[in-house]
Amino acid sequence: MSQPYNSPRSIPPSLSSHQGNLSQLNLPAISRRTALKLLSAGAIGGALGYSRFWKPQPTIFQQDTLDLPRRLNHQKSVVVVGAGLAGLACAYELSQRGFAVTLLERSPILGGKVASWPIQVGGETLMMEHGFHGFFPQYYNLKSLVEELKISDNFLSLEFYSVIFRDGKYQPEVFRPSHSAFPWNIVDLTIASDNRLRWGINLTKPQHWRVFREIGGFQIPQSFERLDQFSVAQWVERDFPQGLYDLYFLPFAKSSLNAPDQLSAAELMQFFHFYFFGNPEGLAFNGTRQDMGTSLVQPIAEAIKSRGGTIVTEATVNGINWQQGKIESLSYQQGNAENDIPFWVKRNPNLEVGNTENSKPLSEQERSFPDTVKSKLNSSINNQSLNLEYYGGGDRVFAVVRGATEAISLSCTHQGCTVQQQADGKFLCPCHGAVYSASGQVISGPAQRDLPRFQIAQRTENELQLQGVATASAASRETIAADYYVFATDVPGVQQLFTLGEGEVNQQLDEQVQKLAVADPFAVARFWFDRDFDWSHSNFTSISGYQLTDSITLYHRIQEQFVAWSQKTGGSVVELHAYCYKEQEFPNQQALLTTFEQELYEIVPQLASAKMLHRELVNQKNFSGYPPGSYAQRPETCTDAANLFFAGDWVKMPFPCGLMERAISSGLLASNAVLHREGLQRRTLLSVNPEGLLKI
Repeated sequence: MSQPYNSPRSIPPSLSSHQGNLSQLNLPAISRRTALKLLSAGAIGGALGYSRFWKPQPTIFQQDTLDLPRRLNHQKSVVVVGAGLAGLACAYELSQRGFAVTLLERSPILGGKVASWPIQVGGETLMMEHGFHGFFPQYYNLKSLVEELKISDNFLSLEFYSVIFRDGKYQPEVFRPSHSAFPWNIVDLTIASDNRLRWGINLTKPQHWRVFREIGGFQIPQSFERLDQFSVAQWVERDFPQGLYDLYFLPFAKSSLNAPDQLSAAELMQFFHFYFFGNPEGLAFNGTRQDMGTSLVQPIAEAIKSRGGTIVTEATVNGINWQQGKIESLSYQQGNAENDIPFWVKRNPNLEVGNTENSKPLSEQERSFPDTVKSKLNSSINNQSLNLEYYGGGDRVFAVVRGATEAISLSCTHQGCTVQQQADGKFLCPCHGAVYSASGQVISGPAQRDLPRFQIAQRTENELQLQGVATASAASRETIAADYYVFATDVPGVQQLFTLGEGEVNQQLDEQVQKLAVADPFAVARFWFDRDFDWSHSNFTSISGYQLTDSITLYHRIQEQFVAWSQKTGGSVVELHAYCYKEQEFPNQQALLTTFEQELYEIVPQLASAKMLHRELVNQKNFSGYPPGSYAQRPETCTDAANLFFAGDWVKMPFPCGLMERAISSGLLASNAVLHREGLQRRTLLSVNPEGLLKI
């Protein structure tokens, strides 16, 4: 027996039974009587359920009411594909319960979007990440893992955080810890905000009441039924309070790593509910004392291995055998990243902007050459611009000469930045200066290996299927059969897994997975300078109004390795993050770096005269997208395949959550599904209050 939701204290019921209808953005008019009813609901709920003198408790999700066994008494095996937070959480829980767990990760390092890797800065080894990550107090399920692993000391409070605005359009907003829930957190914010008179809220306008009702009355699935058809940009374009949008909606929407024109309005309501309207913990958060790999990923991995779990890195799945509605076995190849497993990449015309001005297409005569000759054309043209087509995005870009049968990876073999073609046909890494010939051979710089080359196995109008040339070093192949399988990769990864199916592949699942969206790319630039500077805001600060930059992090005041470096050198380590930029505006990584530097010197003018000692760029296009209309078809944890489960922040979640907490919770939901199949006690999962007080 289980209960979907079970709160330790009763949740005040909604005092409004009016059923709204947001079809076509035309809501029914709200009468004065209804408005007063909403006010009464907020006042009574605040007084009775959410007073300042009692902190609301987390809601328990999916609690087993029977006292069931916690560990297996017989042998069962699980394969988890993907070692980001979702896969790590799932593998951790199942390994602690007696399952034989095998965790496969394609990358050489664990952690996915929270992975860390070593870099060299002035002869010193430091750790680099995919950008700063904040741990909010309502990350209840992530916090429970941290407490079990006894690694709470790996985190430190950042006390408060700020949102600042370009050109002084608004005064800075400051968020601190709080024990007040809705509606008292609104009252507290109003009192504390220097911008309260600029929110633009006019309660004589029915549309403003409707906005208030939606953000204070979130429900699953009702809010999605009303709002999922609209993007945030569409939803706010009709008489939305401008100050409210500028101050809160835009910065918070982008921090979901989805742009407002691509993000479902319903997903933003979930985001707001989880981080603010359903959250009694306040908006200050923790950072890690060391890099994410050291502070969080490694302890989870060690706990998995300590219970007999097997972790395989550089493992690329190359075949999935489906039989009778379930997965029979899975094969993978372990070796270098340039293996012979086919994969698809989409054409990216944004990267071709500015690369065709001085180039020429292959002539009719050249197109008629045998493939072997065209292949030589691809590797021997020097001292001229090549007419290239680009595929992929972020730090996984491939270039193809028109008509050629090979593609070249543009990921620098030093640290993964995307190299750019120069006027003489050579490729230059904008991050650390490695230079490659037109055919990909290393000429100079820190890189030691040539750019990988790939055969074009298949071609459509907008996609290529590429296949690496197998080498002697790419090698060992394994086939593994398990009782259960969990796919916990990112969106491109799970879509690739379904292209590898053999036998009776579940077509409905395949269609659901292929419809998943990837958000606009994100970028992180970290800079080392020879001096420190004055800064009156939080050490992590959200920034609004710039073309590219969405946040700034002062690493030399947070993580111990950089604090020590700063104390030794007198320098600073500053990171800028662009959550979801448009590729047509920044078609290559040089454009990203140039704009980041320009905006940094505007944000921190003192650094304009400082000496830059080092810089790093992370640029990827693999974060989950939540576009309008995607909720209904989004895959859930349990699938129609008898032994396959999904985990990842792209999975449809039954309770409000976001970012790292969404990934962790999805992994634990998958492990709970496996535990339930075996008659074992499920892990208790927590959430903020799943419904808004003003639910319709």
